[in-house]
Amino acid sequence: MASRRQAEILKLLDGQGMRPVAELAEMLGISAETARREIRALVEAGSAVRSHGAVGLAGQTGEAPFDRRMRENAAAKRAIARAVAAGIGDGESVMLDTGTTTSFIARALLQHRRLTVVTNSSDIARILATVNGNRVFMAGGELRRDSGAALGASALEFIGRFAVDHAVISAGAVDRGGVMDFDLQEAEFARAVLGCGGRRIVATDAAKFGRQGFIRVVDFTRIDRLVTDQAPPPDVAAALAAGGAEAVIAG
Repeated sequence: MASRRQAEILKLLDGQGMRPVAELAEMLGISAETARREIRALVEAGSAVRSHGAVGLAGQTGEAPFDRRMRENAAAKRAIARAVAAGIGDGESVMLDTGTTTSFIARALLQHRRLTVVTNSSDIARILATVNGNRVFMAGGELRRDSGAALGASALEFIGRFAVDHAVISAGAVDRGGVMDFDLQEAEFARAVLGCGGRRIVATDAAKFGRQGFIRVVDFTRIDRLVTDQAPPPDVAAALAAGGAEAVIAG
């Protein structure tokens, strides 16, 4: 029954943008609590996003607010973060863009020592600064209210001064054409990050596969490794291989 209800909810949401949870419950003839429980499962699976008592399909409404996305697919993001952190050694340099997955990576790096970290994320800077002999450089500019990220020309100019061992970005969406995002400035920043790294890594959970982003970040010839929690779909896997990028399945 649960999976059937979830399929019905996805059908009702298709092409409709955000719809109130109470409205969906009434249309399905179920209680609001039952609707919230089914929607919670869809959100955790990455199929839907919630905002202020309403829900929509993830690929049709853009990204949910940052704090909410930190709770979505958290177990998968932690596994990805551990896999990325395992490839970074003490004393090395890493550049991280803003994103929920990269915030989890920052937490996975807390046991590392003497890192040099470059980021535009106030969350990442706060986590890694002043601990274990790390040096943290944060890009300047106006901080986004939602994510606490510095973006724009000054942030791009700042990170262009660095050459790091590991450049790591998150992704809003991934298809056979490469990595995409929903925000122009975030996409520009992520593209610039990859240009600063000796080793170029995209960290993304499997919910992003097949999702349609609005802005192209890079194709797979511009990355070395994609770290995720499940095997990519066959068309994405083939495109990764053709681009010379490695797929790493966390856990």
